[in-house]
Amino acid sequence: MNPIMLTSFGYLHLPTDADGHPVPPTADRIEDVRERLRDPAAARDILDLDGRDPRVQAVVLATPGATELLDNLTAYALLPAGPRHIAIGCAGGKHRACALVELLAQRLLQRDVPVAVEHRHAHLPRVLKASR
Repeated sequence: MNPIMLTSFGYLHLPTDADGHPVPPTADRIEDVRERLRDPAAARDILDLDGRDPRVQAVVLATPGATELLDNLTAYALLPAGPRHIAIGCAGGKHRACALVELLAQRLLQRDVPVAVEHRHAHLPRVLKASR
């Protein structure tokens, strides 16, 4: 079984098209969580961490709607003719998207579903401007 590619990214770091719109990675499903999940920036103790850290994952998972989204992404990934690539984006790609990819990967690995994880922007400094 080929692994499902899980990618986190930040919309503010993407190249733009001719109209100035960000161009997300090509994937079977692209989940934009900028509007869907509150930015964890209020949790100042995690600002310089990224979503690979369990503390960031806990803050993101405690965000209203995050558990339901993770449940939905897990169910989607487990479909018989499931996806080959799921990409999750937030403003900077450091907290929400990165944490969700890590949490989704954990869930899938627990079900013996192979995954490959790519964090495109988690290593970059946090973004200090509004997401839109």
